[in-house]
Amino acid sequence: MLFRNNIVPSCAYCKHGLSLGLGEVACSKRGIMQDDGSCSAFRYEPTKRMPEYAVKVASREYTTEEMSI
Repeated sequence: MLFRNNIVPSCAYCKHGLSLGLGEVACSKRGIMQDDGSCSAFRYEPTKRMPEYAVKVASREYTTEEMSI
């Protein structure tokens, strides 16, 4: 998932960007950009991207009797 071919461009994980926090990125090509923005100078940097994880859902609820020793 981290290295897939169809990555949606985002300044948050671009080679030219440096995160400033508060949703802003300092881009060496375009200046201050929003982290969800992108431009034609986008170059993917996989070490800046946090992969999305699937949410685990409990399969059932346990009673107090089942949980006691």
